[in-house]
Formats: sequence, C-alpha cells, structure tokens
Amino acid sequence: MQPSATVSVIGAGALRPNELPAITVYGACLPEAWETAVLAVWEHGAAMPTEYDVDIDPESKVASMMMVVGEPLAEPRIHRAFPDGLAGLAIYTAEVVDGVHDGRIREGGWSYSYHDRLRNWPGVDGYRALEGLLPDGEQGAPHVDQIEVLAAKLAETPHSRRAQAITWNPLADACHHEPPCLQRVWCQVVRSGEGYLLEMNTHWRSRDGFKAAFMNIYALTELQRQIAERVAALSGRPVGVGRYVDVTDNFHLYGSYIRNEEIQGFVQSIGKRSFAARTFRSDDPTVQEEFARAAEALAAERRP
Repeated sequence: MQPSATVSVIGAGALRPNELPAITVYGACLPEAWETAVLAVWEHGAAMPTEYDVDIDPESKVASMMMVVGEPLAEPRIHRAFPDGLAGLAIYTAEVVDGVHDGRIREGGWSYSYHDRLRNWPGVDGYRALEGLLPDGEQGAPHVDQIEVLAAKLAETPHSRRAQAITWNPLADACHHEPPCLQRVWCQVVRSGEGYLLEMNTHWRSRDGFKAAFMNIYALTELQRQIAERVAALSGRPVGVGRYVDVTDNFHLYGSYIRNEEIQGFVQSIGKRSFAARTFRSDDPTVQEEFARAAEALAAERRP
C-alpha cells in the first residue's frame, strides 16, 4: 500500500458473524485508491455468495466501500492491472461520457446505458416500461438531460445541495435481471483559494471491485471533468476538478476470481513491483497509442 493511502474498517471489532464491514479508503490519485480498496476487501471482506457463483466457486469477499480520491486527475491516472486493456478503457469512457453506443439500447442489445439514463432520463428502456401508462405513449414521457440541469443549477448556486442525477427507474429496474449498478451522481462547487472546485460523489448498489470498479471510476471522473467545464462555461467562473467520493453498497471480489487465483496474483504483484511500475501516466506513449486506436475504431463504426 502506498504511504499516502489510508484504510479504515468502521466498527470492525463490533461486527457480528457475516455482517458486511464498512470500509473507507483514501488515495491521492485514482489507481492508488482503487488498489487500496481491492486490498482492503481481500483482507477484511466478509465471505458471501453472489447470484453469479457456480458450485465450484468459493464465496466472494464483500464489503460496503467508500473510496475517496484526493485528486482525480492527478498522475498517474491509470492502473496497469485492470483487465480490459487501454483501448477498452477509452471506449468504455466514451460510452459513459459521450454515449457513443447508446444505439445498442434501441437495437435491443443493451438494457440501458449510464449516458442514456443520465442524459435522457428515464432512458430508452424506461420509455418502454412506461408504454401503456401514458396517453400519448413515449411522446408524453419526460426527456430529462439531468447533467445539463445539474450544471445549470451549480452555475446559478454553486453551494446548492440539490445538484444530482439518478439512473434508477422503478418501473424498468425493480424486477430486471440486470439493473444499473450506478444509482446516483451528486455534485457541489466549493470555493478553494482564488477559484472553485467541482466535487463529485457517486453511489453504486453493487460493484465488481476487481474487473469493473477501476473503469467505472475513470469514466465517472472524466464526466466530473466535463461537468466542471460546463459549469465554468455557464457561470463565467473558473471551475476545476475537486475530490471524488465513490460509495458502493456491495463491493465484491468474485469467488471465481479467487478460485482462478487472479486476486492472489494481483496482491503478489503489488508486493513485487513499485507503484510507478504498476501504473500508467496519461501521456505515456502506450496509452496515447491505444487511446488513438480506440478513437479510430469508434470513427470506423460511424462510417457508412
């Protein structure tokens, strides 16, 4: 664990058998916070089954988790150990921030996207759930760009506590087999020195801590950057990116990862390699090359 990282297991000595520990971790940058969270759940998490386990899997390691990232845009920004590769990270970020694959919802492949829920609430699948309930069908349904509303609120009243966006739609999600993990984005602008900082909190109902959480946080902090720029444009004030807080009700390391010794290998690599060797800077040539490859792949998808 890095010297600047901290871990706190709230009320650890008072937990009853199989109760989920509540863990708080701090990291100065994104990869530091993420790897500290994985290590903390590996060490302190409760053993619990999940819906995705198979008979040969051990129980997953689970905790309620709050990650605090002191400087979300500080370098290094990328951990080398997340599983989907740099091009995959770039494409996923474009899906969340820009909605490059929202069309896959309409084509029936996806049940939702975070971009669609945040920028077009209640989302394409939400309109389907409302079908028959509104006299004018989809035409009578709300279409809410919650991020634009949030930014406008903070441009007008920086200290507002009401600037949030949600993904959950009870009609579409309560009985769905794959409801959104991200539940809520909350932002506030604080005065810092001579300028302003946009702070963001996100709340997740459930999270694959090893293979999804890093990509989630990277994409959401890019959204945080986008919101800060939009608030600055609307208000005429300089607004930078402040701290990021990420809360997950059920942050888990799947039993299959434990059975395949993926978590054990990750833990061992931290002991063998320096933090610099475990991470990438955004300006690393390898990162730039893979992100450019992803951009070209997305551009090729748009060509007739």
